[in-house]
Amino acid sequence: MTQRDGTPAQTRRLLLHGSAGAVSRCRDFTARALADWGWIPAESPLARERVEDVLLLVSEVVTNACLHGGGPEEFVLRHAGGLLRVEVSDRSPEHPHRMAPHSPSMPGGHGLMVLDRLASDWGTSDRGPEVPGKVVWLEVRRPSRPPWHRRPADRT
Repeated sequence: MTQRDGTPAQTRRLLLHGSAGAVSRCRDFTARALADWGWIPAESPLARERVEDVLLLVSEVVTNACLHGGGPEEFVLRHAGGLLRVEVSDRSPEHPHRMAPHSPSMPGGHGLMVLDRLASDWGTSDRGPEVPGKVVWLEVRRPSRPPWHRRPADRT
């Protein structure tokens, strides 16, 4: 699979064993990948906000795997054509479900609202018959650079 500019799509995998330190490991892993893929340093306030959104989303889905899925087993990043896909696998067959509405000032129960607001798309899938559990995934689009920030070779 290649991107529009002819460069190959990239995938990075992080195997996880237990919940201890998983959130910070996945955030650091994501930050390194985003830097390698040109998302960091973010040149505009919108791009910086998008990187922060991605790191918050990573925290949310990994924390949910720790709290509700028996701990994350694999964390995968896929990058192609300005689209980042984040996947977190765990052993629980239970898919996320919305909790009963409660006050926004109360802690907990807001993770799916965060996904709805910040991710371009998200969902879940079963891992398959041979591997119990599920994958929670989300997608985030990289914001376009304004024309005045593009390199001369990018302009047409």
